[in-house]
Amino acid sequence: MSEPVLSCRDLGKHFRDGDHEIHVLSGVEFCLAGGERVAIVGRSGSGKSTLLNLLGGLDVPTAGEIRIAGRNVASLSERDRCGWRNQQLGFVFQFHHLLPEFTALEAVAMPARIAGRARAEAQAAAELLLSQVGLEHRLNHRPAALSGGERQRVAIARALVNNPSCVLMDEPTGNLDPESAEQVLGLMTAMERTNTAFVVVTHDPKVAARMDRQLELVNGQLVEH
Repeated sequence: MSEPVLSCRDLGKHFRDGDHEIHVLSGVEFCLAGGERVAIVGRSGSGKSTLLNLLGGLDVPTAGEIRIAGRNVASLSERDRCGWRNQQLGFVFQFHHLLPEFTALEAVAMPARIAGRARAEAQAAAELLLSQVGLEHRLNHRPAALSGGERQRVAIARALVNNPSCVLMDEPTGNLDPESAEQVLGLMTAMERTNTAFVVVTHDPKVAARMDRQLELVNGQLVEH
């Protein structure tokens, strides 16, 4: 059996509020295989986004271990952790977080440039991905000239440009109208990236139903459906 692309063991996250300690996550166990698509659901405030931030190395756990592509991220320096995250993970959020001054082509190429790829190579990879998501006619458009669904497709292409082991998505359709949401959802399930795994945090049962597995966050722990 191949090594998981993303896993955590006995993961915990606690916050202190005055004299009280709030346990958001306790003893979370999670394992994601290459190419697998997993939905994480749960009520508002259950800790879904907190878990996603921990899995992506954007926050530090109180307890437990997280491995990304076989490496314990806690054992890395901040600089190495950022580099490893850039190589191995892609991120898509509810709000696209596209910088207004960059075109779609420039935005998608940016993670590849940060990874050290030559400008021509990064732009070629970005152009190919934008074509795959149906935006070959929007390469030189800035976010203000794109619809909400188009912006989110740019964000997905940006997340994929470094051929990551895993893409983490936080409510990727939550800010879209139904038609745009369906376009993005269809794109997520249609793109043939068999080696890239997806973790999708969502409150939408339609999104969750399109994934391979559904995990619910209940009382700080993941329960499989």
